[in-house]
Amino acid sequence: MSSQPLILVVDDDPDLVESVCMKLENENYRTAKAYDGVEAWEKIKEERPAMLILDVMMPNKNGYQLCDEIKKNEEYKDITVLLLTAVADAVTSTNYTHYDGITTLADDFIPKPIDLDKLMEIVKDYL
Repeated sequence: MSSQPLILVVDDDPDLVESVCMKLENENYRTAKAYDGVEAWEKIKEERPAMLILDVMMPNKNGYQLCDEIKKNEEYKDITVLLLTAVADAVTSTNYTHYDGITTLADDFIPKPIDLDKLMEIVKDYL
């Protein structure tokens, strides 16, 4: 069993999940993948990651909902949650608002499109 922390990457864009996981694996992190909030919750219960890199806009359960469930759960609240968000550029065209983002319990925000090097710095800071 590797001693490296497990990072769960959750996004409904498979290409993004692949590229983030490849970058993390190149830095010797272990990764797991999920493509919506419901699948992510199952993986969290199975493997308990140290960190979630979590997209905001997803089908079935969005990133804000999943983040709040994690942070309000005694067993999982210490998992670091980084929210990926392109919402800032599209606030008028989506039903997601800055207000949601400000009140969420996420540990940090990463704007999309993702700067993978910047993401790695943030991951290292938290882990």
